[in-house]
Amino acid sequence: MRILVSPASRHGGTAEIGRAIAGVLRGNGIDVDVTQPADIHDLEPYAGFVIGSALYMGSWLPAAKRFVDDHQEGLRRKPTWLFSSGPLGPAKPAEPIHADVVEHLIAATAAKEHRVFSGRLELDRLSRPERFVARWVGAEDGDYREWDEIEAWTADIAASLKALDEPTPTPGPTR
Repeated sequence: MRILVSPASRHGGTAEIGRAIAGVLRGNGIDVDVTQPADIHDLEPYAGFVIGSALYMGSWLPAAKRFVDDHQEGLRRKPTWLFSSGPLGPAKPAEPIHADVVEHLIAATAAKEHRVFSGRLELDRLSRPERFVARWVGAEDGDYREWDEIEAWTADIAASLKALDEPTPTPGPTR
């Protein structure tokens, strides 16, 4: 079984989450490719998907949204999980991703689940406009990712995938 993990990341934090997800899946005996959404053209080799994006102003990055829109038929046919990364520390909004964005992503992919993880913010790596917005919303520099939560979620995905991959028992002879 081969799974695609595809994180859209602007400054690398979400890509690190994607690599951690891939590591947990591999540790559970699942073959994994990690590729950015813009680099994926064929979904056929994959038995399932874990697609994610950094959040900016309550939405996914354009490359991730475009990937979902362009490949929704293929994503709907196989088990898909979604994750978002980005709300930060004490400034974390109650609803970090717009409800209509989540509804669209789930409808487009028939995702089994969408999970929001806290992210990482390194102000010195941001562009001037990004720093302005970060300060305006009160975001603080730091790494807020909860690796245990990410690992536990991914272990659940691995268990689901392995259950799907198990052959169905054939009934024995009847008497």
